[in-house]
Amino acid sequence: MTQTAAALRREVPAAGTITDNDAAVLDPAVLGELLLGKWASVRRTARELAGRPEVHKIEGLTSAEHRSRCFDQLHYLVKNQAVHRAFPTSLGGHDDHGGNVAGFEELVVADPSLQIKAGVQWGLFGAAVLHLGTEEHHEAWLPGIMNMEIPGCFAMTETGHGSDVASIATTAVYSPEDESFTLNTPFRAAWKDYIGNAAVDGRAAVVFAQLITLGVNHGVHAFYVELRDADGAFLPGIGGEDDGLKGGLNGIDNGRLHFENVRVPRTHLLNRYGSVAPDGTYSSPIASPGRRFFTMLGTLVQGRVSLDGAAVAVSKLALKTAITYASERRQFNASSDLSEEVILDYQRHQRRLLPRLAATYAASFAHEELLEKFDGVFSGTSDTDADRQDLETLAAAYKPLSTWLALDTLQECREACGGAGFLTENRFTSLRADMDVYATFEGDNNVLLQLVAKRLLTDYAREFKGMDFGVLARYAVSQAAGRTVHRSGLRRVVQTVVDTGSEKKSAIALRDEATQHGLLSDRVGTMVAELAGALRGAGTLPQAKAAALFNEHQHELIETARAHAELLQWEAFTAALHRVEEPGTRQVLTWLRDLFGLCLLERNLAWYLMNGRLSSQRARTLTPYINRLLAKLRPHALDLVEAFGYGPEHLRAAIATGAEKQRQDEADAHARAVRASSGSPIEEKTLLARQAEQAKTRGKSSPRKARQVPEKSSA
Repeated sequence: MTQTAAALRREVPAAGTITDNDAAVLDPAVLGELLLGKWASVRRTARELAGRPEVHKIEGLTSAEHRSRCFDQLHYLVKNQAVHRAFPTSLGGHDDHGGNVAGFEELVVADPSLQIKAGVQWGLFGAAVLHLGTEEHHEAWLPGIMNMEIPGCFAMTETGHGSDVASIATTAVYSPEDESFTLNTPFRAAWKDYIGNAAVDGRAAVVFAQLITLGVNHGVHAFYVELRDADGAFLPGIGGEDDGLKGGLNGIDNGRLHFENVRVPRTHLLNRYGSVAPDGTYSSPIASPGRRFFTMLGTLVQGRVSLDGAAVAVSKLALKTAITYASERRQFNASSDLSEEVILDYQRHQRRLLPRLAATYAASFAHEELLEKFDGVFSGTSDTDADRQDLETLAAAYKPLSTWLALDTLQECREACGGAGFLTENRFTSLRADMDVYATFEGDNNVLLQLVAKRLLTDYAREFKGMDFGVLARYAVSQAAGRTVHRSGLRRVVQTVVDTGSEKKSAIALRDEATQHGLLSDRVGTMVAELAGALRGAGTLPQAKAAALFNEHQHELIETARAHAELLQWEAFTAALHRVEEPGTRQVLTWLRDLFGLCLLERNLAWYLMNGRLSSQRARTLTPYINRLLAKLRPHALDLVEAFGYGPEHLRAAIATGAEKQRQDEADAHARAVRASSGSPIEEKTLLARQAEQAKTRGKSSPRKARQVPEKSSA
């Protein structure tokens, strides 16, 4: 087990006695409270606001109209005190960092463009001034940022460098003569690009650039730069252009910025982690340039945290709409000539929606743990280097999984609702377009997972420091199967079928909480060990060869990180269900957790078979058991999505209003009336069946010609 796995998750509580009762009754109110988490009151307040028409997205607006509406909505948020929770109490905030993110991510249900535009203003631009600046910067600019007198931008990404922030090309060269920096984007690829608020609304920006003073480049630092005058015109030396129409989020005026010999006062350097004296001397409380860089970027981790939560919220919206519809929509009379089937009763429909419902619950519980870790770091209650590293790793692990899940869930729900799902009025297509970019901004998902994998390898090496690393890695690869089986008690899973031939007992073993955890954690540990063996010695190779070696194993790096993140989600789900005391709710939640865990095993079944963790006979019981779980969960599907706590004002989907049930009831009443009437037509196939039966009956009853039998002689 790697040190990261132990450090980033709590111990899984021992399973209590839960009766596997098919008649379990779920209490949506109990489950809803669990989902709301630590900041329940903040979420309720934010959801009430997100349900108001004033902040809703109006479909069909032009890009210009949508941008204007979103800008006005930012003022509405200020008026309703919805966005200041993280700012200092001395400036009218609440110093509530966790509550701030919890409330902010709920804005996505109103309009993703509004959520991201608010995020640019207060979560990026304002947060950069707050966390990278000092008290004089706070006093000078935060009041205007908070009340929208200073609409701003967060200018980090460049056309030529997105995720690779350390390599951005914009420069800020210090001149002691006039105590100012000269800001330049020296070539086209160095332009700041995809910058929210840059095309129209931004009056100032936090610009990230390479800080150069006295001939030394001290790496990426942040500068407060004024962009436009009161009339909206660019200031001298500054230019830009509109990014134009995008695939989604068109309520945000993304644009490009470029700088030519723009003078920035020395005091506009946000200098919490690095200062320049009037004579050009550089100083920093963090001596290591690399550590300083990651510390500065780490202060802005709330972007990834909030995207994780927003993506989970969108998955909840999509599933509530699709499952509500599937519980009312009827198609095909497979089991009755009189009524059609509710489509959620079809196993395939359950397979499409319920595993994604389980994954959404897992992501939701994991997000709450991430939010508590974030609040602990930023409130100062648990703000050590280790805590910050854990926070960054967790955010980098969860954001890819939740954003990919949201995109996948939206698409599957869209298809599961047929043609109705394609209508804009039911929001799937609109949300899918807006959420698309969530997978690549605030860190490309694949890049983030690679960072997680490198952290796992670092901790693995640290855990076994002083040992012969090559021998250890080879041993781990060759012996992992047998060693893990004995250590975690998995031998009974493999041997149940071998020893007894009983598939029923084998399925019971998979249902066991410790077995699921053992299988999932063993896969992570083994993958890390194999990677460590494959990459051993990379640190001593020339740079080009080391890079080539990592590139050769990049796919394994990302898959290992994903497996680790899924394990953490499973553990967060398990920890949450153990906090439920109400028996029925706990039982249903356990089934849902099992569905999540067993679907992970099913998806990675090839790995478990190839590595000897499951027998082929045992593996064949996995899918049938998942299908039985689906049948158990089917009666509780509506309650499970009801617990999400989103009402009609949040869904705003025509097919989730009960209209489909009214249509089905009307159709059923009509069919009954027609069947009851004396003049109702006869179905052709019914007529043909009657005629065939009549012909058969006539054939049986027609008199046969008597056979002539000679009379016996009386003699």
